[in-house]
Amino acid sequence: MFRKLSDSVFASPQIGLAEIAVAREQGIGLIINNRPEGESDDQVPGPEIEAAARAAGMDYVAIPVTHAGFSQAQVDAMADALMRSDNPVLAYCRSGTRSTLLWALARAKAGDNPATIAARAATAGYDVSPVRPLIDMLAAGGD
Repeated sequence: MFRKLSDSVFASPQIGLAEIAVAREQGIGLIINNRPEGESDDQVPGPEIEAAARAAGMDYVAIPVTHAGFSQAQVDAMADALMRSDNPVLAYCRSGTRSTLLWALARAKAGDNPATIAARAATAGYDVSPVRPLIDMLAAGGD
């Protein structure tokens, strides 16, 4: 269920409480929720995921991303969350796409090679082409 973006970052479609235990077993230390609250009736509310994650000894952060796109604040928050975690990270949203795109932008901001970012995302089953120009700009040192 969790798709590997790098050695320490995984993306996933919406998780439920059962996936918290799976994440813990896989060594996940931080769960990043990229889904806005109330996006659909069938999603597990973020506060429930947060409580279960914390009860399992994992950190949790919410960086909600709507379909309106990505802001610099969201990219910065994702980059900060990824940098501060010493353990593997699981980011989720409805399908995992927004989490992957935000990861890609954060990694570009950190100076990773855009082609490498795109290849890792593709291996996990995600396409970063919707934000590829922004990835290229961030990797080149633009804000």
